This record gives sequence, C-alpha cells and structure tokens, in this order.
Amino acid sequence: MADESEHAVPPASGESLLDKIAEKLHGHDSSSDSDSEKKDTSSIKEKVFRLFGREKPVHSVLGGGKPADVLLWRNKKISAGVLGGGATAVWIFFELLEYHLLTLVCHILILLLAVLFLWSNAHTFIHKAPPRIPVVHLPEEPFVQVASALTIEINRGFAALHAIASGRDLKTFLIVIVGTWILSILGSWCNFLTLFYIVFVLLHTVPVFYDKYENKIDPLAEKAVIEFKSSMLCLMQRS
Repeated sequence: MADESEHAVPPASGESLLDKIAEKLHGHDSSSDSDSEKKDTSSIKEKVFRLFGREKPVHSVLGGGKPADVLLWRNKKISAGVLGGGATAVWIFFELLEYHLLTLVCHILILLLAVLFLWSNAHTFIHKAPPRIPVVHLPEEPFVQVASALTIEINRGFAALHAIASGRDLKTFLIVIVGTWILSILGSWCNFLTLFYIVFVLLHTVPVFYDKYENKIDPLAEKAVIEFKSSMLCLMQRS
C-alpha cells in the first residue's frame, strides 16, 4: 500500500507543472494582448488632426535651422532685432517719413565719405591715427550660387504655372485664381512696401503663436473644417 501511494504522487506533480505552464502561456497571451491594445490606443492617439494636414513639427515645416529659430523666437534678441530694428525701421523710413531709397543711399554715402575724408586729412591736428579703410573685395562664388538657386526657383515657378494653365488640376487652378484676386484687392488698399511689412510681421507672429497654442488651435480648426464640409454638402444637396 505504501508503494502504491508513493507511485501515485508524481502524476499530481506532473499535472501541477502542466497547470503552471498553461498559466504562464495564458499570462504571456494576456500580456501580448495588452501590449497590442496599448499599441492600438497609442496609434489612435497619434492620429490627431493637425492644421493643413501637417505631420512634422512647426520648426521642421518652416525649414529648420536659423531662419526657423528666428521666426519662432528661439533667440529673442535676434528676432526682435530683425523685426523691430530691421523691418520696422525700414518701413518707418520709407513709408512714414516718405524717404526714397536712392535719397537714403546717397545721404548715407555722403555722410560716410565726408567723415572718412575729414578724418584722413585732420589726423595730424587731432593727434590720432588715420582711419584704416578696408579694401572690399566681394567673392564671386556666393553670387553664382544665389543666381543659380534663384534660376531654379524661377524655372520651378514657370513649370507650376504651365501645369496650372494646361487644365489638368481644377482645384489648384481655382486656388491660384482666388489667391491672386485677394492679392489684387490687398494691393489696391496699400502699396507694396506696406503689404510686404504686414506679411513680414505675420511671419514673425503667427507661427510662434500657433507653435505655443497648437493643442488648442487644432481642435478648433478641426471643428471648423467639419462644419465647413457639412455646410458644403448641404448646399450641394439643395442645388
């Protein structure tokens, strides 16, 4: 009897081992299921509506590098100097003070040449060293690079105009027509310099505002797009 009881124990241990293996496999399956559910929820979270359907950050959309840093005010001193000391000063000179470009250039040249000439001839009387006027020599390579890049962009613009005029894409044609019509209206309200200054100010304010509050702007833009599409569908059904 004792021998029979001793031989009856191993099957139970074998069953317990099988149960443990089954539990481990079940736990692994449940963990894999939970991982897949997490991946699905994360993919759903990633599919968030972004304005203009962008998939990259605002810094990358603006081209990255130093120009994007200036537009997004990553360096506030440089951005303030470009907007305030550069564009605003030029607009005040030519628009408010009604300066002309040729007049301003001539006045600056007269002032510089007069100061340097007087300093060069009067250094013996004022007991100071004569001014060291540097010899300016512009390299040819940067101008060639700028000209080649400008030529490529102009040719690309002509190719785009040719594609639009060929009648292949009605949507792009209507967008260009409406855009040029809006520009013509804006041009009748103000001159080119004021229009350029307004665009320059918008480029230095709108991207940084959107980059700061994109989580609030994108849901509002999504609602506006949905309402616009529903209203367009209603108009099409009525017509």
